[in-house]
Amino acid sequence: MATQLLSSLVKKEFVLEFRQKSTLAGILVYIVATVFISALCFKKIIHPMVWNALFWTIFMFIAVNVSGKSFIQETKGRGLYNYLNYSPRQFILSKIFYNMILMVVLSLLTFFFYSWFVGSMVQDLGMFLLTLLFSSSAFSGVLSLMSAIASKANNNISLMAILSFPVLMPLLLVSVKVSKHAIDGLDWSVSYKYLIILVMLNFVVVALATLLFNYLWKE
Repeated sequence: MATQLLSSLVKKEFVLEFRQKSTLAGILVYIVATVFISALCFKKIIHPMVWNALFWTIFMFIAVNVSGKSFIQETKGRGLYNYLNYSPRQFILSKIFYNMILMVVLSLLTFFFYSWFVGSMVQDLGMFLLTLLFSSSAFSGVLSLMSAIASKANNNISLMAILSFPVLMPLLLVSVKVSKHAIDGLDWSVSYKYLIILVMLNFVVVALATLLFNYLWKE
């Protein structure tokens, strides 16, 4: 029953998102435009570290724009309805899972357009995509929780950015390191411990979100 309700909440998030087709179109235009402008500015990137740094910079801005709006768009009326009909655990998990799915899809699109316009330097594609998958889900989890906190401060998006930055930095550093290993084509044994860290960060983010959101829910 709980799983059924959670899946229906995630489905509801997708229905609400796809009703606003302009929002999704705007995100796709943002991705393509950002990557294309980067390709025009840099023309040809020779050094893999520059390629990697530019990709994760674009990725981070997209993650903040996509996952950060989770609770910013919630009205007081909708918030009261959610409070009366859903449990805080189910509600925050539905937001996180929805953002994870959306962010994974958008990160893959970003990599596709980035490789198309800028060119790809990745030697181990499997490792890079796995890193992108774990990083996307962890980013969306952190930003969903920070968006919930910011929504209690009059939807102050600046507060969300300030709170997210120190939490996202360790995650970003690990992601950059593993993706650099994938670009260099290093053996998987070198990156195992970093991949485990990314997986554990996903679990920690979800666990903390479910615990801390109870206090926000009562507000």
